[in-house]
Amino acid sequence: MNRIDLFRMSGQNLLRRKTRSILTIVGVMIGTASIVIMLSLGLAMDKQFQEQISQMGSLNIIDVQPAYYGMEKPGANTQNVLLNDQAVAQFEKIAGVKAVMPQKISYYKVVAGKMVGNVGVIGVKPENLEAFDFEIEEGRLLLDGDKEAIIFGSQIVYNFYNPRLSNSGYYGPMGDTPPQVDLISDKLLLTANMSYGERIPGGTDPDYKEPKLHEIKGVGILKQSNNEQDYNAYMNIAYLEKIIAEDRKNERANSSERPINENNQNQYDSIKVKCENIEVVAAVLQKIKDLGYTAYSLTDILESMKKTSRTIQAVLGGIGAVSLLVAAIGITNTMIMSIYERTKEIGIIKVLGADIADIKKLFLLEAALIGLIGGVIGLLLSYLVSWILNNFVPGMMGGMAGTGISYIPPALAIGALLFSTMVGIIAGYSPAHRAMNLSALDAIRSE
Repeated sequence: MNRIDLFRMSGQNLLRRKTRSILTIVGVMIGTASIVIMLSLGLAMDKQFQEQISQMGSLNIIDVQPAYYGMEKPGANTQNVLLNDQAVAQFEKIAGVKAVMPQKISYYKVVAGKMVGNVGVIGVKPENLEAFDFEIEEGRLLLDGDKEAIIFGSQIVYNFYNPRLSNSGYYGPMGDTPPQVDLISDKLLLTANMSYGERIPGGTDPDYKEPKLHEIKGVGILKQSNNEQDYNAYMNIAYLEKIIAEDRKNERANSSERPINENNQNQYDSIKVKCENIEVVAAVLQKIKDLGYTAYSLTDILESMKKTSRTIQAVLGGIGAVSLLVAAIGITNTMIMSIYERTKEIGIIKVLGADIADIKKLFLLEAALIGLIGGVIGLLLSYLVSWILNNFVPGMMGGMAGTGISYIPPALAIGALLFSTMVGIIAGYSPAHRAMNLSALDAIRSE
């Protein structure tokens, strides 16, 4: 028999016993749908974890921090691990590193007319911005020759408020309508006086010298990134270091005590290392730690979440697999009953000269068709249930379910069809082998 004859006869045999075939297919359908839906819940959890972590920052960026007292790991090489140009050069040589950006961090009040706002100002090298995915919404990015220029995150404007009208403290009210501040056109001043416009900084001390007001120029607003870029301002690190030095000199003049961080030997407050892709982050992170530096990446948190998710997926998948196991037993039972009912037919086919291997293929094909048809219908049912879960359940939960409860990627769909088909073939193997080994004469005599 050729392949066309085998498919035609298999289809006819299934149609002759419609009720039994339908019930067996329904069992496979329920089993396939159970596994797909259960796994889709775990995959959706994985996807939500990654989306949540990515909102905190890029997953292929490593943050290197100073080694504070008590943070050093026993046995680690903590000598000469200062954050300086030497460290930057070391990181740039590590395989898999795309770019390195040293940072200087300070906090200031930015004054725009009557409005003031607390702003975290980060000093960076302008040539690093594009490599670290800084994108401009309005204006331009920093240039190498910029001094007083500064760019703002998309949410900085919400930090501004009028101290004469607001008692909200350092931070302005967060609302849908941003304060009337134009960070590019308005004249801006930068001051280390965090109580600017609210009270007299020196109180009754006649010798108190107010921190200097530094003139700056807003040149750009960054695109919303849903991470830390939205809440900071950035300027040329060389100019920020100059401002910090001037403010520290003023601080020493106002106090007999040494300013905070006066003994800090680190040239930079942090260094960000961008990897070529997320796959090499773990290896690069480990190399940085081996050098004695304190470093972390958001992938650490993501990996911990994924371990929890894998455990949940295994449990959910196991529950669904029980249904498919029951369906496999149903396929085996259907094929055995088919052999008993078609014993005489098998004998006649053998007497007519059919190859015994074709008889085995015939029964295996019938079992495979049951698995495939049940898998296709089960997959369609899974997509329907997934659509219902994603479109109705979040609303019932007040939107607390995240971006999606169920997620069925193409790989899962294809895998489900292959798996259900293989289950059919495996369940039908023993009955097919039995049919192949039937004696032709004994089969013909049977009633």
